Amino acid sequence: MGDEERGGIREGSRGGGACEVRGGGYEFRYAREYLRDAGAPSVAFSLSKREAVHRSKVLFPFFFGLLAEGPQKALQCRYLKIDERDHFTRLVETCREGVIGAVYVKPRGRMKRAEVDE
Repeated sequence: MGDEERGGIREGSRGGGACEVRGGGYEFRYAREYLRDAGAPSVAFSLSKREAVHRSKVLFPFFFGLLAEGPQKALQCRYLKIDERDHFTRLVETCREGVIGAVYVKPRGRMKRAEVDE
């Protein structure tokens, strides 16, 4: 895993923000347009809607909760050739669609600049 990797976070059809690996930890920030939308909910209860960056030394529990466990995790990792301990790559590669709830993740290479403000 590189020093900086990013996944675009979508809430329904809207660009919600970005989660990234940075400096040995994780950061989540909301997109400016998403913050301006008073009707847009927080992506997760534990990730309050604010301009300040959320930081964590471990993958945020909300995003970790989207990941498969047990035999499904082993199957995904074997098929996609991902280290089972690389939670961020698993998040980006397996939570693109079909995730329970309204939130899903787009790999960085498929994000449009307007979806996540830098």
